[in-house]
Amino acid sequence: MYDLITIGRCGVDVYPLQTGVGLADVETFGKFLGGSPTNVAVAAARHGLSSAVITGVGADPFGEYVRRAIRGFGVDDRYVATYPEAPTPVTFCEIFPPDHFPIYFYRGEHPPDLRLTAGSLDLEAIAAARMFWFSLTGLSKEPSAEAHAAALAARADTRGAGWTVFDLDYRASLWPSREAARAMAARMLPYADVAVGNLEEVETAVGVREPEAAAEALLAAGARVAIVKLGPEGVHARTADESCLVKPVPVNVVNGIGAGDAFGGALCLGLLNGWPLERVIRFANAAGAFVAARLACADAMPTTAEVEELLNGVTS
Repeated sequence: MYDLITIGRCGVDVYPLQTGVGLADVETFGKFLGGSPTNVAVAAARHGLSSAVITGVGADPFGEYVRRAIRGFGVDDRYVATYPEAPTPVTFCEIFPPDHFPIYFYRGEHPPDLRLTAGSLDLEAIAAARMFWFSLTGLSKEPSAEAHAAALAARADTRGAGWTVFDLDYRASLWPSREAARAMAARMLPYADVAVGNLEEVETAVGVREPEAAAEALLAAGARVAIVKLGPEGVHARTADESCLVKPVPVNVVNGIGAGDAFGGALCLGLLNGWPLERVIRFANAAGAFVAARLACADAMPTTAEVEELLNGVTS
């Protein structure tokens, strides 16, 4: 039984090694493991959780790189399928600290991670996992959406025995319309114990942008925990009995793209350990800040001790 199984996007992130420069003028790049659910599994493994990722790659050198990287970070890759008919996705970004990081997806019409089928899933392992993490992006195309529905149906049979987290990861370029994304979110929210997203993502999911109202809407849709990321204003989180607003941890931002995935891995640790809500969010917020102060995503994921040092004001 795994502590965490994630499902969804993976690929290669190509980051410029020069900041404050547009892609047209960048001369050198670094290659890193990418894809939010994959990075969350890596982040959780850095905290000592046993994790696996369900995803797909192409039969190409980038696919082999992704597999090796997943294994190298201590994540089980047995559920990484290979689809020879589609190349492994590549994602570029531009880095303009502190808050502008444009992303350019090169995923083709039907990337491998959206070719997952219900019949290819290990539903017993999914049902038994202490936590299951899925994202809105994984629901953007068939047969992946059907596979996600099958996984969530398997989780529904054991509702209350673990955690199911819905990352409202909304990427407009990957959907035919925002309305289509909202309809899918509404369909899947009742299966989620936790819903997490930034202001744009929660507005996409429930049609409300004001943080407290959005959190209430997520709870009304079925979540036990609603988490709304407020950017420079921190994070608002709410359950039926608790509410907190956690301010950001100040750092010199280098690349903010991986912060949410670090937040996710730390969130998994806190929830699985049964921490109080405010402690969970403070810890996850600090994990996100740790990665935001570094260039890479997966490669920069912190250990539990490193997050605690940041919270305690210890500099490395």
